[in-house]
Parts: sequence; C-alpha cells; structure tokens
Amino acid sequence: MRHIGVCLVIAASAAFFPSSCSRQEPAERVITYELGQKVEVGHVIYTVFEAKWENQLGQGPTARLPQYRYFLVRISVVNSGAAEQIMPNLTIEDDNGNSYSEVSNGDGVAQWIGFLRSVKPAEAAQGYLLFDAPPKHYKLRVVDESGERTALVDIPLKFDSDAPVLSVPETTPKK
Repeated sequence: MRHIGVCLVIAASAAFFPSSCSRQEPAERVITYELGQKVEVGHVIYTVFEAKWENQLGQGPTARLPQYRYFLVRISVVNSGAAEQIMPNLTIEDDNGNSYSEVSNGDGVAQWIGFLRSVKPAEAAQGYLLFDAPPKHYKLRVVDESGERTALVDIPLKFDSDAPVLSVPETTPKK
C-alpha cells in the first residue's frame, strides 16, 4: 500500500513538473515598418527607399531575362556595431507566405549593392537589392547581424508606366 502511495506522489509531481519547467519564452513579435522608415534590428539599421520592377536587365542581345520579373529594392544598410560586419542577404515574402531570395548576380543593375556586403562600424552600404519574383505585394524581411532578430518592411505593389507619352494630332473641323 505504501508503495502505491509513493507511486501516486511521483506520478502527480511528474505531471506538474513538465508544465512548470518547460516554459518557453514567447516568440518575439515581428514588427512591420513602412517604406522610408528606419528599421533597427540588432546592430543593423535598414532604410528602404523605393522599389521598381524591370522586364530585363541591359539591352539588346546581351540583355538578361528573369524567370518571373526583376524586382529592385533601393536600400541603405548601416552598421551601428563596434566591429566590421558581413551584412546578411535578405528575402521578400508575399501575402501567401512564399519567399524569394536575393539574386547573386547583379550584372546590369546600376548601383547594385552587391551580394556579399562587408560594412565597417558607423558606415553604410547603399544601392539596389535584386530579386527575381512574380509581380505581387511583398514585404522585405530584414535581419540582424546574427540572423536571429527580424523585422518586415512593407513594399506596396506599384508599376511605373513604361509607355511613351503620345501626342494627339490636331484636327481641323470640317466645314
């Protein structure tokens, strides 16, 4: 009988033990920022200025064609830490949770920020990130130097008109 009582005490304490000892920290909330806002994540400060879509990079027979469409995001990345940092590569995410990584070859992109970005303390890297993605609404996922903390930057879907401005010939009224 005594043996059963000891077993019940052990079983009861085991039932409560996992719930009291396995408390997990709540997941850090990921904040979404607007285009143009400064986003500080760890020792990295991001500012996203604009985004544009391109059908190709370059002209003529040497033009590069995308699988979907080229998406260029103009950004500034500041190292606010005390040591030189390799800035992480970034991704864009659509509203359905699909993500697309940066393209590693920026040939044909004026002011390409580069794929490997080493930034000294209190300095910035600026230029365009390059993605190949279907035209949709995206959020840019930015991360700290360790890749642990993240934030999102909302990038509205906007197409610039590539159509030339046409002049309408004047007509003279018939008499």
